[in-house]
Amino acid sequence: MSMRHINFTLSLLVGFILINMSPLTIASPVSGFDKWLSDVKVSAQAEGLSEATLNNLVGLTMDPDILALAARQPEYVKPAWDYLDTMVSDTRLNKGKSMLASNQAIFDRLEQTYGVNRFLLTAIWGMETNYGGYQGKKHVLRALATLGYDGGRRKAFGRQQLIAALKILEAGDIPADKMYGSWAGAMGQTQFIPTTYLGYAVDATGDGKRDIWNSREDALGSAANYLKVSGWRDDIRWGYEVALPEGFDFAQADLAHQKTLKQWLRQGVRGVKKQVPENNEKAALYLPAGYSGPAFLVTDNFRAILRYNTAPFYALAIGILSDKLGG
Repeated sequence: MSMRHINFTLSLLVGFILINMSPLTIASPVSGFDKWLSDVKVSAQAEGLSEATLNNLVGLTMDPDILALAARQPEYVKPAWDYLDTMVSDTRLNKGKSMLASNQAIFDRLEQTYGVNRFLLTAIWGMETNYGGYQGKKHVLRALATLGYDGGRRKAFGRQQLIAALKILEAGDIPADKMYGSWAGAMGQTQFIPTTYLGYAVDATGDGKRDIWNSREDALGSAANYLKVSGWRDDIRWGYEVALPEGFDFAQADLAHQKTLKQWLRQGVRGVKKQVPENNEKAALYLPAGYSGPAFLVTDNFRAILRYNTAPFYALAIGILSDKLGG
């Protein structure tokens, strides 16, 4: 028998064996993502989460849009004044005034409970979701799993937030099929990431659920609680637009470099629209558009806003919008 005939016969035999093997005989390849999810499940089980909750990971797939969205955060990629023009628009301001008028009783209760003023809360509400109108369309578990598996420097964040999101499901505050939010897993009318929700969300209505998705009072109360814990004080401003004296040393323009307002005034710094009080409150000099643009002295309240979102442009926009809402 020729070698050619032998090879042909062997090929037929191998083909016959493969065709007749049961699916269980051939091991199906497991993707790296599935292996990663299995590891997350083990970690979540160790934290006491139930099998019913962990079943929400079954069949989860990656969202191909998430990584591109993560690279396009407007508060980081837009020039300062383009960002501010968009965020502090007349449309947002007018709607905010309407929301203030129609939710007075809620704001009265929250101001009394948390000591955080309604104008700041409304500014955050408007900036985050257009007053609850747009809370994000990304499935939170899927978005966080994508970040956790393939999010580069955000891998640890994604994994941590995914397990926190599972804990929210375990608590029963929202079902998995309703858990939608931003690409980073921020949820509800005031956009809390899962760990922030677990730590600071409140049941302001007393109905037994911390419903930041559907309850304005829970959402705004949670934001107020978070800001209070972050150090917000209603007895001081977030900041002041200022004019700098000729020959000013711009090396002092650094958010990490604080002086008292009294010390800034002694250097010739002066308020533009509001007088800067001569006291010992600490403030840093912030130049959002560089040396030739406007200058702001920002207080510890500005830092409290940065706890909500670490982008200084964001904190500045919140401060300016809250001032406009306060009229």
